[in-house]
Amino acid sequence: MQAWRVHENGEPGEVMRLEEVDRPVPGPGQVLVRVRAANINFPDALLCRGQYQIRPPLPFTPGVEICGETEDGRRVIANPALPYGGLAEYVVADEAALLPAPEALDDAEAAALHIGYQTGVFGLHRRAHLQEGETLLVHAAAGGVGSAAVQLGKAAGARVIGVVGGPEKADVARELGCDLVIDRRTDDIVAAVKEATGGRGADVIFDPVGGDAYAKSAKCVAFEGRIVIVGFASGSVPAPALNHALVKNYSIVGLHWGLYAQKDPASIARCHEQLTKLAAEGAIKPLISERVPLKDAAAAVQRVADGTTTGRVVVVPDGAAR
Repeated sequence: MQAWRVHENGEPGEVMRLEEVDRPVPGPGQVLVRVRAANINFPDALLCRGQYQIRPPLPFTPGVEICGETEDGRRVIANPALPYGGLAEYVVADEAALLPAPEALDDAEAAALHIGYQTGVFGLHRRAHLQEGETLLVHAAAGGVGSAAVQLGKAAGARVIGVVGGPEKADVARELGCDLVIDRRTDDIVAAVKEATGGRGADVIFDPVGGDAYAKSAKCVAFEGRIVIVGFASGSVPAPALNHALVKNYSIVGLHWGLYAQKDPASIARCHEQLTKLAAEGAIKPLISERVPLKDAAAAVQRVADGTTTGRVVVVPDGAAR
């Protein structure tokens, strides 16, 4: 089979190689899955760079999220067992962690449903307890995780403010349903949020960016607001001033979604049932901006790493269903 492999750490476009390799062999409790679509996530770039919290042995195949087909014909969503990641024609995955792919979504959409939307649900509801009528501020609202948070916020009855970089991404955020879009390149984020909320600020802030985005969040979070730390796509990990959180009475909450697989795996299955229902109702639908063939995967991972994409970029191997 064909698979992209990383033999040394570095930028995805430089270190990923498309190679002919043997199919992976399932271990105890694992199954072989044919990849129908593989969603690219920012962690795939971090894996290539050797900067992710998990560092698989070299060489490895990136790709942490797929929609695929088992040997007995089930269409499933899976997180491949590294080092045999999803940017390949076949993967192995833990049988117990397989989830049924929603019928309402095609393969590319199903491949993009799992990590981003689960992150949104756990971040907005389990960690931040978002309520109907509250104001939700989403950084990187046109990106993969951000676009999921926007749709989930709207589904929960929140007023959603999206922060983006550039007019093209602003158009995407509006199409996703944002009630207000702020372009961080030309607008004053803090002033715009305060004006839109009558000076109150945002009740919940969803931050997958870190760096300056977090600094702006702390200046426009509401009384008893909640800032959800999801990631650091900017490459800068902020050092929050805890005295500021005390004086303004807001909460800083972290979300490591992958930890739930260890601590509370049943909650992931319950969340998937909720997401499947929302997809069937049309309340959520992953935004797929590109569907690329397997041969173009390295360039696609690099674009995601560079932050130039909107929504989700999904790799569809030759001959796989679309």
